[in-house]
Amino acid sequence: MSILIKRIIFFLALFTVWESIYHLNQLFTFWSPTLFPSPLGAAGQLYIGFFETGILRVAFVESMQRIFTGFLLAVLIGGSLGILLAVSKVADDTLGSLVIALQPVPSIVWLPIALMMFQGGSGAILFVVILGGTWAMTMNMRMGVKNVQPILIRAARTMGVRGASLVWRVMIPASVPAALTGARLAWAFGWRALMAAELIGRGGLGRTLMDARDFYNMDLVVAIMFIISAVGLIVEYGLFSRIERRVFARWGLQEKQS
Repeated sequence: MSILIKRIIFFLALFTVWESIYHLNQLFTFWSPTLFPSPLGAAGQLYIGFFETGILRVAFVESMQRIFTGFLLAVLIGGSLGILLAVSKVADDTLGSLVIALQPVPSIVWLPIALMMFQGGSGAILFVVILGGTWAMTMNMRMGVKNVQPILIRAARTMGVRGASLVWRVMIPASVPAALTGARLAWAFGWRALMAAELIGRGGLGRTLMDARDFYNMDLVVAIMFIISAVGLIVEYGLFSRIERRVFARWGLQEKQS
């Protein structure tokens, strides 16, 4: 039995149990029926929101635009910072300490400042998303470049490769697995930061979720949670896992899988 079939069976069983509890609650009222949603009701809200009212479709597109823009900028900024910290001791001793100090700070705490800086626009949310992913990308890229095998560097220098050419032709390619880990973390942290920022900001899936909660539409709340989870699964298994297998096989870290 393939992994995909196992996962489908697991989620079908999970939703069946959930739907059964929902109907039992309708009969015996263990919890407030208004506050205990149904997975079938959530599926109905998905259809309505995407194909009838278009509310979820618009919110989904807006959130995707924000996360992809923020993710790409976080990878570019974080990757560049990581390389700089790895190759420059002065930068590592100064700027590196600032990165370490900022890394534990949840990106969402920057939202009040961002809302003032960008006057409550979408730029504030994008700013938070970029911060959410930048530091993870920076630290992983830094460690990846620093941990390049010395024998590779010595071999390159023996062949006359020096300076910036050594960084671009040897150190960066050798640190690709670490960069991939950083990109994966940057996506995860950026996606979480986006949802948290949209809950407080405006537009996107997060704001729609809060509006649904205000109107006690718990089926719509769960429907949006389904979308958030589905995006995470698709990006993880459909993108990062496949890239990881290819990269690890290319770098000889595991056998190539078909």
